This record gives sequence, C-alpha cells and structure tokens, in this order.
Amino acid sequence: MDDFASLMAGFQVALSWHNVGFMAVGVVLGIIVGVLPGLGGPNGVAILLPLTFGMDPTSAIILLSSIYWGALFGGAITSILFNIPGEAWSVATTFDGYPMAVQGKAAEALTAAFTASFIGALSGVILITFVAPLVASFALRFGPAEFFAVFLLTFCSFIGMGRENRAKILASLCIGFLLAAVGLDSISGDLRMTFGSTELMRGFDFLVVVIGLFGVSEILLTVEEGLVFKGKQAKIDLRVVLRTWAGLPRYWATLVRSALVGMWMGVTPGGAIAASFMGYGLAKRFSKRGANFGRGEIEGVLAPETAAHAAGTSALLPMLALGIPGSATAAVLLGGLLVWGLQPGPLLFVEQKEFVWGLIASMYLGNLAGLIIVLATVPLFAAIMRVPFSYVAPVILIVCAIGAYTISNSIFDIWLMLGFGIVGYVFKKLDYPLAPLVLALVLGDRAEDSFRQALLGSGGSLNVFAANGLVGTLVVLALLLLLWGPVMDLIGAARGRGRRQEKPAEVG
Repeated sequence: MDDFASLMAGFQVALSWHNVGFMAVGVVLGIIVGVLPGLGGPNGVAILLPLTFGMDPTSAIILLSSIYWGALFGGAITSILFNIPGEAWSVATTFDGYPMAVQGKAAEALTAAFTASFIGALSGVILITFVAPLVASFALRFGPAEFFAVFLLTFCSFIGMGRENRAKILASLCIGFLLAAVGLDSISGDLRMTFGSTELMRGFDFLVVVIGLFGVSEILLTVEEGLVFKGKQAKIDLRVVLRTWAGLPRYWATLVRSALVGMWMGVTPGGAIAASFMGYGLAKRFSKRGANFGRGEIEGVLAPETAAHAAGTSALLPMLALGIPGSATAAVLLGGLLVWGLQPGPLLFVEQKEFVWGLIASMYLGNLAGLIIVLATVPLFAAIMRVPFSYVAPVILIVCAIGAYTISNSIFDIWLMLGFGIVGYVFKKLDYPLAPLVLALVLGDRAEDSFRQALLGSGGSLNVFAANGLVGTLVVLALLLLLWGPVMDLIGAARGRGRRQEKPAEVG
C-alpha cells in the first residue's frame, strides 16, 4: 500500500505543468535525436545532460528519460522509411519494415512499430514498478563489502554474458578503470597519473568523455560513410491507426513473448540489440507466416520493436535498484544521477523515495506522450532526414562543444571532448564496445573506494567478502557469471568438433 501511495504521489509530481512541459519537449528532442544521423539515445542524452544542471533532479531526469523514449520511437522512422537503422537495435526492424514501405504500407508499418515500442516499454516500466521496491528491503544490509560485491557482479556479468568479443570487453573495461583512476585519490589524497597537469587533478569528467565518445565519434563515422538518404513518404491518419490497432490482438503471443525476452535481456547485460534479433528470430520460428518474413510481414516489425524497447526500459531497473547500468544510456543516466548528488542503488528507494516514484510515474506518462506525439509528427520528422548532413553535422558539433564547455567553463574540456571523439571513432572502427568503458569510468572509483574501505574495516583480510550470506552470494554469483560465457563457448566448440568427427563415420 505504501508503494501504491508513493506511485500516486509520483504521478502528481510528474503531472505538474512544468514537468509535463519537460516531458513533451524531451519527447520531441528525442525523436529528432532518433532520426538525425550521427546521434541516437545515448548520444542525445549525453550531449543534452549539461543543460539539466540547474534543474530540480526530478524534472531533469524526466526530461532526459523523455529524450530517451523519443529516441527509441524515432529510430523506427529511419528504419522503415529509409532502410537506415536509427539505432543498432533497429536493424531487425528494417527486415520487414522497409519492404512494407516499398509496398505502400509505410503508415501501417510505422503504426505497428510505434505501438509495439509502447507495449515493450510499458512492460519494462511495469517490471520496474513491482520489482525495484523489493530491492529496498535489503538496503540497510549493504556496507562497503556488499557494494563492492555488486560492482564486481556488474563487471563480471559484462565480461561473461556480453555478446561482443570478451577480450575486447575486458580491454575496454581496463581503459575505463585507468581513466577513472586519474586525479585526486579520495582516500589517501595522493595525485595519480596527472603528469603535473593541474587540469587533470579533478580527473576526467564523465560528461566530457561520453560527449566525445558518443557524439563526436558518430559524426566522424557518418562523415566518413558519406550517407545519402533516399526514403519513402509516409502520412499517418486516424483510419490507418485504428485499422492497424484492430489487427494487433491476433499477434498477442508474439507481443507477450517478445516483451518477456526484452525484459530478461534488459535486466541481464544482453541488451536491446540481442533482444531485437532474438525477438525477431523467435517470431519467425513460431509464426504461421514465418516463411513470409523479410518480405513485408507486420509481425516482423512488432517482434523486434517490442523486444528492443522492453530491454531498453528494463535496463533502468538494475541502474536504479543496484546502481548497475544495463545499457549505454543507463550508464549516462547513472552519471547524471551522481552529478545531481543522488546515489543509485538500494538506498535510493529509502532516501529519495519521492524522486524514484516521480521517475517511475514519468515513465508511464512519457511513453504515452511519446506514442501520441510520434504518430502526429511522422511527416515532419521524415522530412528532417532529407536535410543534407553537411548542414546537420556542424550544428551537432557545436552543441557537443557547448555541452562540454558548460561543465567547468574550461576550454581544456573541449579539447578533451575532441580527443575522446577520436578514441570513440577508433573503438568503433576496431569494433571495441564503448559501454564497458563508460561503465568502468562511472563505477571504477566507487568500486575501488568500496574495496579499500572494506579491507580497512577488516584489517586487510579478504574474508570480509565472505563474511555473511549476502556478500558471499553476490561474489559467488559474480564468479559464475564471469565463467558462464567461456564455459558455454568451450561446450559449443566441443560439440562442433564432435559433429565434424561424426560426419566422416556416417559417410563410411
């Protein structure tokens, strides 16, 4: 009952006139971010995060989360109308979305994509609503050892359960740890890796790094690729929307299955990309019209969009409840919470109850506002895609530079932003993941502080990490997740060798 009352109070906060305004502005900005080349959810949130510094934390997170919802919706527009995925998880949407547009069914495809996005995101918010408060019951049991175990669980899960090359994930994490260690040691007061530079005494600012890694690097990549946009026209009217909605109940199994897949992949480090492809693959396998997938099947649009948005929203659950970001955007939002003086994790539901429930309430309202706005403005945002990139890129770069400068009013931060833009460009060209680097940069110093505080309290004994059932369970689970991926790889390789050895015997 207390949680229900808190949620109702959260709705009252989210429905205040200025927060509703921030919600609408955020959704519109997010859709623009989603359809513009060189941007995307994590990039847009990172670039615009400095604009929220003077705002109330609840209003700020409502604005940023609405940008995220809008970007999720906007990515489908480019995938369906232009066959250009607005986000990496929108690739699977192009398989059937663009063929539908070619057949003159662009309005139906867009309506299906937006509605599936809403359903997927709503399922993720419902999961957060009911599961996150349960974590608060453990809040008072967390000390330095327990917090370090949670951070260890995060890092191990990224390595063991990640979809990218594990050596590259580990290398990215290590670089993030090195960046997090630069500056003044918060425990000993020593300067580390500053090389005599006074600018580096405060370390690498999280926002400067992510603006460069995401925003500037994407501009460099897009300029290199020299994209030329050719797309289909689309106009959505009420009859098309109602007709499409009337046909959706027949696909209820696909929607439910994709939502469950997305929620699982969001809470674990699988992510929205894996969720979208998994949702599409399962839909193709179990659908009666599976053979028609890839030729303009509406079910092939519903499945990946539902799964991807359920994963993208559910990724906020471990960020809020444990301080573990489940995606790149969640990592950026985690940094924003720290900037505003909020500590994500189990204690957040105890110490900042009004903020948490205001955020959860805004998730419901933001997704609904996003669905309405995006259905009404598709022709406008489709036209944005025809603006030459030579005009768009300088504007994005100027916004990035302003965002980096306003953090500390330092020209040095702009040079750092450009430097990390080059680093991000190299990472993407070499196919190194950026999310582990951002994760280590955000959590690295906190994990180190928790580790050292735990050892100081135990007199240097490592037994503190097995001193009670909670910390012991977290450490064991972390080690299991670390080993899970390599063990599965070995089992798969052994099975592959066994099949190759059986084939000659069968021929003989």
